[in-house]
Amino acid sequence: MTREPIRHFLADDDLSSAEQREVLELAIRLKADRFAARPLAGPRSVAIIFDKPTLRTQVSFTAGISELGGYPMLVDGGLAKIGVRESAADVARVLGRQVAAIVWRTYEQSKLEEMAQHAGVPVVNALTDDYHPCQGLADLLTIAEHTGGLAPEGPALAGRSLAYVGDGANNMAHTYLLAGARAGMDVRIGAPEGYQPAAEIVTRAEAIAADSGGTVTLTTDPSDAVEQASAVVTDTWVSMGHEAQAVERETPFLPYQLNAALLGRAAPGAAVLHCLPAYRGKEITADVIDGPQSVVWDEAENRLHAQKAILTWLLR
Repeated sequence: MTREPIRHFLADDDLSSAEQREVLELAIRLKADRFAARPLAGPRSVAIIFDKPTLRTQVSFTAGISELGGYPMLVDGGLAKIGVRESAADVARVLGRQVAAIVWRTYEQSKLEEMAQHAGVPVVNALTDDYHPCQGLADLLTIAEHTGGLAPEGPALAGRSLAYVGDGANNMAHTYLLAGARAGMDVRIGAPEGYQPAAEIVTRAEAIAADSGGTVTLTTDPSDAVEQASAVVTDTWVSMGHEAQAVERETPFLPYQLNAALLGRAAPGAAVLHCLPAYRGKEITADVIDGPQSVVWDEAENRLHAQKAILTWLLR
């Protein structure tokens, strides 16, 4: 009997538009009934590896794997030193014989891809320097919930507009381009010169949008990006690994601060998202993140449901 190929979730466009919708529909069902799926009953173990700081990722994957009937096996990336002490390929060969899936939060996308090539079990990107696809799924679920996009048959995101303002060269901007385009959304990135998304990712997003009916827009004008948007998103101006650039990064990003004036350009009642941690008074003001249009805490919770859904889908 021919085995189905092992699927991984390494970048947002690893899912087709139809598959993305299927995963989001599953997330909706699992949010309504948190123990409806038990693919890890046994319990089967899932390795969770952290090379970067974490709060929401560790909490949501640990809780989610437990709710799926499994055992979350936390691996200290500082002790494992994957790629230094031994190769990602060798670690993959060891873990793949003992766990049902591998979740890894690391730096280089290439190391994650090497892990997936040799693991023999599904590998999930819990954040790399290039992408944050689990956050992308959670944010699509949140936008659907708060913009009237939960149709009886599932999430209806096509045609809705997602505006991201801030550092366009970071992993979240890349994720919004790919995930939003897959969902058929109007994705707009407002970022200063020198902080635009990688050209290769923009090209991929444009190709996806041409097929899904979405659009991709890059602009240096934050007001243009936000104009009548259904959802407005920002992220820290200083991503992990760029802490030494904190002072020099602040000046070019000041016009991109998500404040009441900028939010006023969006559609009435537009949802405000931030993947956290947030720095009030920097990329977002306190009155916005703590205001009535903020859905940040629902967004944080939805990491749990989205990640349970992608694990369940991959393990099928």
